[in-house]
Parts: sequence; structure tokens; C-alpha cells
Amino acid sequence: MKIIFLLTTLLSLSFSLPSSATLYELRTYTPHEDKLDDLQTRFRDHTLKIFESHGMSNIGYWLTEKKEGEPQKLVYIISHKNKQAAAASWKAFIADPKWQAVFAASKVNGKLVKAIESQYLTPTDFSKLK
Repeated sequence: MKIIFLLTTLLSLSFSLPSSATLYELRTYTPHEDKLDDLQTRFRDHTLKIFESHGMSNIGYWLTEKKEGEPQKLVYIISHKNKQAAAASWKAFIADPKWQAVFAASKVNGKLVKAIESQYLTPTDFSKLK
């Protein structure tokens, strides 16, 4: 029983969703050839922190499975309070001098990202994520 309680407590601490999140954003990044590791480093070391500083909540990050003839992609979900907050957060993020410096430094040896897809998602009434 103590182990279950401890695990439940740890999981709730490590994965606590913002209670005000009502809009999720699913983003897929297709990296240029041989740039996936650099892209992951940029996210790991810089981007996530800068997102949070502009009101975006990091929900999860994944890599697509490797398939012959297709690049592996970085897929992630962030959350926003609403569409207006998302627009304001992205505007502030892009204008942030920290982000601009990180972005410039990360593309010294070539651009990292070939394409970005973005889609807003609204939870259903039966979704565990609200």
C-alpha cells in the first residue's frame, strides 16, 4: 500500500496538468536530414523553458517511429488557456530575445526544421485530459 501511495504521489507531481488548460496544440516538426538530434537538444535545453515563460504548458514530447524513406519527426503537445492566449504566447515567444538567440545559434550549421504542422485540439467530454 505504501508503495502504491508513493508511486501515485510521484506521478501526480511529475505529471500535473494545468487546471485551466482548455485548448491543446499538437505540433509536428519534420527535421532536415541529420538534424533530429540537434532539434531535440534545442528543445531539451532551451525551448521548453521559454515556452513555459510565455504561458505555454508542456504536456508531452515524442518521436515518430522510424520508417524507411521517411524522416523521423518530433511530435509534441502543449496547452493554452484558449485560442487568444495561444496567439499571445506565440507572439511573445517569437519576439523573445532568448529564443531569438537560441534559434540563431542552433542554425549556424544549417536549419534544423524542414516543416512544422500545427493543429489545435479541444478535449471531448469523455477525455481524461480536459
